[in-house]
Amino acid sequence: MVSFLWRNVAIIKSYKRTRYAVDSIVTHDGEKLSCWPLADLSRFGQRWDPEAYEKLEVTGDDGAQFLEDLYDFCCKAADHDGKTVIVAGLDGDYLRRRFGAVLGIILMANFATKFTARCELCDERDLFALRKNEETETELIAGAEVYMPVCCMRTVSVQVVKVAVQGQSLNLRR
Repeated sequence: MVSFLWRNVAIIKSYKRTRYAVDSIVTHDGEKLSCWPLADLSRFGQRWDPEAYEKLEVTGDDGAQFLEDLYDFCCKAADHDGKTVIVAGLDGDYLRRRFGAVLGIILMANFATKFTARCELCDERDLFALRKNEETETELIAGAEVYMPVCCMRTVSVQVVKVAVQGQSLNLRR
């Protein structure tokens, strides 16, 4: 537990996110905050003695799309335990499909902010990440070496080109 703005805070992340640090979350600017890497959130409350958990006011969940039991945890922490829960995570994958439980918890949120970047190709508002390699697994934890922020138009254009190229390569094999 850390004190942040005079509140007792615990920061949680998925144990899968080890790219920059195992026991910290790291900003794009390199700033670090200590955190609890967890495989699932159901055991979070059990890691604290009851008095320490009672003093905890805020939990911050980073990389929430990788936390399988996110919805249940948020319900328990906020509704039953009276905690403020701050969640940061992707709501969609590289194919613009639902990713994890982030969209589901928006329904119970008191406040939601959707952050965007800028398309690297045209500088328009970016809502999507283009995967630059041919990997097809949904969970591919990486940075700028694999993903590029792009606008909707560029995302759709690239998907059309990929489908066309795949179709041509299939036709060439016949």
